[in-house]
Amino acid sequence: MRTEPACPISPPGKEKEDADTDSKESCTYIANCNTCFWNILDLHAWFNPDRLNPKVADLIYWRDPKKTGPVFGCILGVLLSLVYFSLISVFAYVSLLALTGTIAIRIHNTVLQAIQKTSDGHPFKNILEMDLTLPAEKVHEVADVAVAHVNAVARELRRLFLVEDFVDSLKFGVLLWCLTHVGSWFNGMTLIIIGVVALFTLPKVYETNKAQIDQNLALMQGKINELTAKVKAAIPFGKKEPTKEE
Repeated sequence: MRTEPACPISPPGKEKEDADTDSKESCTYIANCNTCFWNILDLHAWFNPDRLNPKVADLIYWRDPKKTGPVFGCILGVLLSLVYFSLISVFAYVSLLALTGTIAIRIHNTVLQAIQKTSDGHPFKNILEMDLTLPAEKVHEVADVAVAHVNAVARELRRLFLVEDFVDSLKFGVLLWCLTHVGSWFNGMTLIIIGVVALFTLPKVYETNKAQIDQNLALMQGKINELTAKVKAAIPFGKKEPTKEE
């Protein structure tokens, strides 16, 4: 069985000295939060539907293609439009299209009621009566998780840039070097489009071929761990000094 890497996010208001304990408790905290938006930002949650909101998991894993198809198509269509048009133009055209549709439905419903002499009322009555007020507790919950993510990112960047662990900082440098080439090949909007397509395809592919993918990932992870151990053993100043017990 493949073990997932520990999540670096920490619960807000808690300072931890032990990084391993911090990671484990943080993962539990994030998993218990009913904030599917933040879990989507966690790549490991993409391939573990139990960590996602059930409605989001149903969309990503194509449980109901009649719902996932239109959602995926609309998101992809808007992103592709942003490649060729400005954000203001896309917003205006999409809003105008939606308004035209609702006006047409309203007129059709009014004419139909006049012909059939019925009093069904407004066609969007149920939507108009929906409570769109944001619950204060949900806003605070999202804010707490956002602060937890910001704090975790700040701590991790400080650790990497100040070379707390030489090997980790070296790997971070390689990642930044790779990003310079990615940035020369793709712009930001293209990367977002690729990310959305991956979000709606890779989890389903992984679910279908889980056994084979897990086996290959385990072999790859073993090779990476072996190489990392060799590098750490060859670099004396990459080792952390043991903490002295008082």
